[in-house]
Amino acid sequence: MSKALITSFSKKLIAWYGHEGREGLPWQGVQDPYAVWVSEIMLQQTQVATVLERYPRFMKRFPTVKKLAAASIDEVLAEWAGLGYYSRARNLHACASQVLSQFSGKFPSDPRMLEQLKGIGRSTAGAIAAFAFHERAPILDANVKRILARLFGIEGQITQKQVSDRLWALAHDLLPTDSQDMPVYTQALMDFGATWCTSRKPVCLSGARKCPFEQHCQANLSNQVLALPKKVVKAKSPEFDCDMLLMRHGDFVLLHKRPDKAIWGGLWSLPESIWRRKVNGELGISNLQLMELLQLTLPKENISTILQYCAVAICGEKIRHIFTHRRLGMQIWHVNVQHALPFSNPHLMWVPLRQLGRYGLPQPIKILLLELNLVRGDELRN
Repeated sequence: MSKALITSFSKKLIAWYGHEGREGLPWQGVQDPYAVWVSEIMLQQTQVATVLERYPRFMKRFPTVKKLAAASIDEVLAEWAGLGYYSRARNLHACASQVLSQFSGKFPSDPRMLEQLKGIGRSTAGAIAAFAFHERAPILDANVKRILARLFGIEGQITQKQVSDRLWALAHDLLPTDSQDMPVYTQALMDFGATWCTSRKPVCLSGARKCPFEQHCQANLSNQVLALPKKVVKAKSPEFDCDMLLMRHGDFVLLHKRPDKAIWGGLWSLPESIWRRKVNGELGISNLQLMELLQLTLPKENISTILQYCAVAICGEKIRHIFTHRRLGMQIWHVNVQHALPFSNPHLMWVPLRQLGRYGLPQPIKILLLELNLVRGDELRN
């Protein structure tokens, strides 16, 4: 391990940031812990380009932790729709309530206390503490893991505990000694991983610009830049399909609230059948009878009563959606009913098309309603 690199790393990185760091990001230079927290959660597993648009909108809708805690979970999920990983939105809402009840509406500065809040892990706690409170707290997101694994030639998969422990120790050793440097250092670390020490096209392999650490980087010196960190072999994503019921009465559409712990947890979607593991063949069953469709998608309802008010199920669109760990094919079935039937399931609700913007909808369902001209874009944006 290079002691010279450990000693000089933070100063070189901050100097690099002064010339090459990103500018104009709405969360840069922010010291309000609430705003820092929202940006950190939103940037997890979401592209910066998407967050650039959505972060200011979210902050305008919920400008304070008190406003966020006072909002309903449906309001929060509606604003989060399209960002994916909806457990983040549910955790944001729960965490806001925790901050109010346990800390009188003020985020704690101690990263260990921040970690006790819903949805805040060790790296996010470090980022909040560093940006908002100038605490000497390390971060270790995917970008930082890649930087350190390359600089210090750390082999082994970063998911292994011994590798993770070593990376955390390094992340702490590299911190600047002056706590006032923590905000710029932390931002520089994020920017360096996002723009220079990238996964597939790091600057050191292009020859266009000179990395400030190339003389010390073990991966560069041993020609292992693209080999480190060691890639985790992912299993092939399983494929499923299901039937979805698009039931309408005039300007109302029937929605179903999904369980919190399910995929798209807490969102309002179309009633659907149980997911079936896909093996071969085309998506969906093109000859489903109306009764069978209703039994699949509304299993706990009185099907014979529903059949009195609808005549036919029309086989419609076939939608494919890719999640992180699985793929889903959705066969949409259109059914019109003569009036808004009552349902026994409290999670089934008739919603006016003009009010859909008040509810969190999965992105493919939102796109479906837009493409079918059932609702205008401004209605889905509130």
